[in-house]
Amino acid sequence: MRNKQWIGEAVRFGIVGVGATALHYGIYYLLQQVINVNVAYTVGYAVSFVANFYATSYFTFGTSPSWKKLFGMGAAHGVNYLLHILLLNVFLWMGIPKVWAPFPVFAVVIPVNFLLVRFVFKRK
Repeated sequence: MRNKQWIGEAVRFGIVGVGATALHYGIYYLLQQVINVNVAYTVGYAVSFVANFYATSYFTFGTSPSWKKLFGMGAAHGVNYLLHILLLNVFLWMGIPKVWAPFPVFAVVIPVNFLLVRFVFKRK
């Protein structure tokens, strides 16, 4: 039963993650054309974080949002954000165009984020 529950959470996390990532990238894509890429990336991240928090609470883990979960998820996402911005700049430095640089970042950080967020929402 635990494996089935874990798989369901991972699938729902994936669905929420795709939506949050699309929102994040959409905002980044629009803003990076007119402002610094780090600022554009951060604004996209912040907006998608808020949507992600509520979707993760209600849909992924079937719980109500709380301040404790918000701070826990905020801490997890703080770590995740630092990884995001570090990798973004590494990929930009490597010469990946700024329009495409977020994609390898997402490939690395999404699995890490699932583990961090699951810990926040599932710990007793």
